[in-house]
Amino acid sequence: MTTSRPAGALTRGAQLKSVSLREQAREALRTRIVLGQIEPGRVESVINVASELGVSVTPVREAVMDLANVGMVEIIRNRGFRVPELTDHDLEEIFRLRTMLEVPAMVELAERADRAPMAGFRQLAEQLTDAAREGDLVAFLDLDRQFHLGLLELLGNRRLVTMVGQLRDQARMQGLQKLADQGELTQSGEEHIAIVDAIESGDGELTAELMRKHLTHSRGIWAGRAEDGA
Repeated sequence: MTTSRPAGALTRGAQLKSVSLREQAREALRTRIVLGQIEPGRVESVINVASELGVSVTPVREAVMDLANVGMVEIIRNRGFRVPELTDHDLEEIFRLRTMLEVPAMVELAERADRAPMAGFRQLAEQLTDAAREGDLVAFLDLDRQFHLGLLELLGNRRLVTMVGQLRDQARMQGLQKLADQGELTQSGEEHIAIVDAIESGDGELTAELMRKHLTHSRGIWAGRAEDGA
């Protein structure tokens, strides 16, 4: 099980490769923000972040601008950027919007005749469950994103994928480390496997029930508490 790190700290060996630096810097910052490793409301220096990532200032500045365009950060002129603080009401809005978008989308997927791609998503679900069990939060978050957005991509609606992706970015997994330390994050991982089972069976009603429960559980994680999904 991993241990918690100071806000904004990077793991050893986390410096970026010299390919697509803007995209890599953006994903590194996105992960740190969603995991709550960058303290909301605190002004961060682009120069300091660039130094930590082992790149020049330019790709980090461009990455910050990209994230500002989707509301993940606020640019502070001549000082850097900060992550906006979210209230419980903000998180509730995100939860309700994701429920309205993703539950019927997964039902549509379950009721489709062709469910051949599910084998790949079962593997993703198993991998993210392993990551949850091992307390590998970065891997868990990355695999979770691949799983949910990948399923939505099967419907061929790119606007839906973009909207859900932005809603995911606006949430904060502040309780992820705590739940991992308590061994409760594994439940969230196992819920992905159950969702794949339901989609493969073609049971739209069960898929909707499991997806609602999963999103409710995720809502609890955002708030830093265990949630039974009821």
